Amino acid sequence: MTALQKFWGFTRGLRFRLALSYVIFFTLLLVLLGRVFHQTLSAAFQSRMESALNDEWSAAKGYLRTGPEGPDWFYDADDPDESFTVTRLQRVYMLADTAGHPTEWSVIYKSIGIDPPALIQSILASGKPEIRVLEDRATGIPYMIRSGLWVDHDGHKYYLAIGRALDYNDKVISDFTRNYVALVPIVIVLSGLLGWFLAGRALSPVNSVAEAAQKITHSSLDMQIPLRHAGDELDRLIEAFNHMMTRLNRSFEQIRQFSTDVSHELRTPLTVARGQLEVALFTAETVDQHREAMAEALEGIDRLSNIVRALLLLSQSETGQLSLQKTDLDLADMARDLVEEHQIPAEAQGVRLTADIPASAIIFADRIQIERMISNLLGNAIKYTHAGGRVALQLASDGAQMRLVIEDTGVGIAPDHLPHIFDRFYRVPSADPEKGLGLGLSFVAWIVKAHGGTVDVESRLNEGTRFTVLLPAGHPTDLAAEIPAPLTEQVH
Repeated sequence: MTALQKFWGFTRGLRFRLALSYVIFFTLLLVLLGRVFHQTLSAAFQSRMESALNDEWSAAKGYLRTGPEGPDWFYDADDPDESFTVTRLQRVYMLADTAGHPTEWSVIYKSIGIDPPALIQSILASGKPEIRVLEDRATGIPYMIRSGLWVDHDGHKYYLAIGRALDYNDKVISDFTRNYVALVPIVIVLSGLLGWFLAGRALSPVNSVAEAAQKITHSSLDMQIPLRHAGDELDRLIEAFNHMMTRLNRSFEQIRQFSTDVSHELRTPLTVARGQLEVALFTAETVDQHREAMAEALEGIDRLSNIVRALLLLSQSETGQLSLQKTDLDLADMARDLVEEHQIPAEAQGVRLTADIPASAIIFADRIQIERMISNLLGNAIKYTHAGGRVALQLASDGAQMRLVIEDTGVGIAPDHLPHIFDRFYRVPSADPEKGLGLGLSFVAWIVKAHGGTVDVESRLNEGTRFTVLLPAGHPTDLAAEIPAPLTEQVH
C-alpha cells in the first residue's frame, strides 16, 4: 500500500471526518464571531465619536464669536476645563462664510484639505449637518469631520467644520483584529486536537464492537461488550450487538444440539440395519431368517426416511418454498375426526380421550396444516400422559376467534423449560422416550402464526399441561397468506 493510499484511507476514517467537522465548525464560528465583534466595535467607536462631535459642536456655539474683526474665541483662560475644551476645538476646525470663502482654519484642517466652496454650499443647501471621514495627507491619520450651518449670537450664518482624530479608534480595532487573527489558528489547532480526542472517545464503543466482531468464532459466541450506562445511541448499539450475540449463541447452541440429535438418530438405525444385514449375510441360512433380517433392516430404513423427511421439511420451512392453501374449513368436523383417530393410541396407552366440540366452527385455513397442528398436540398429550390419565379437547367460539384447548393430566413441563418449548430444536431433557428432533411444537407455533392466531401453554410439573390455540373465525379479507415455516410432515 502506497503512502497516498494510506493517507486516503486515513482521511476516509470516521474519526478523521468527525474531527474535521469539529475544526470546520469552530473555524466558521470563530470567523463569524470575529466579524461580528469587529463590526460591533467599529459601530460603537463610530457612535461614540459622532456623539463627541455633537457635544463639541454645541460647545463651539458657547465659545466662538464673530464680529467685524473676524472670529474670536471667548473663554476664561484661567479655567483649565474651558482652556482644554477650546484648545481641543481649535485643533481641527474650519470656519467659512455662506459663500464658501474660508475665514479661519487650523493647521491640521489645512493638512486635511480646505473644503472647496462648492462642497460648502452643497452642505449648507441641504440644511443638515454632514459627517465625513478624511485623512491627513501628511501623517495619514484619519479624522471624523462634522460640518454644517452655524449661526452665531447675532444671527449671522457661517459654515463650521470641526473634527476629531480616529487614530486611537483605528489602533484599537487594528490591535483587536491582529490579536484575533493570531489567536484563531491556535484555537483551530486546539479544536482539532479536542475534536480528535472526543471523536476517539465517542467511537471507542464502535471500535469495541468491531474488535469483538473480529474475535468472534464458533467457540466465543457468548462474548458481551460492557455497557457504558450513558443511555445514548452508542449504548443502544452495544445493547443491540449483545442481544444479537445472545441470539446467535442460542441459535448455534440449538444447531449443535440438533446436529448431535440428528447424528444420534441417524447412527442408531444405520447401525441396526447394518447389523441385521451382516447377520443375514454371514449367519442366516434359511429364507425366513433372511426375510426377518431384511424386515428389521427395513424398519431402520423407514426411521432414516422419517428423519430425512424432517430435515427436508426444516429446509423448506427456512426457505419459504411452500404456501398455505386456505379454504373454508369446518374445524369442528376436523376435530371430531382427529379425536376418533387418536382413540386407538389413547386406549393402547390407557388414557381416556374426551372432546367437547360444537356442531360447526367455520374458519378460513389450510386443511392439511391445521390437521397436523391438532394431531401434533393430541399426539404429544397422549404420549406424555400416564395410564389412567385423561386428555380433553375443547372447541368453542370466542367472539371473532375460535378457541381450541387441549389439556392433559400428564407429566407436565418444568417452569424453566416452558419459555423454550416452541423454540426450534428444543427438547425437554428426558421427556421424550422416543427421542424426537424437537420440531413438533415449533411447527405448531408456525402454523398458528401463519393463520394469524396465537398459541399459549400452561403447565405444572407432574400435574398436566394445557395448550390454548386462538384462530380467526369466519372468512378473512386477506385471502392469501404465506406461511413463515411451511410444513409437509408431522414431526415430533
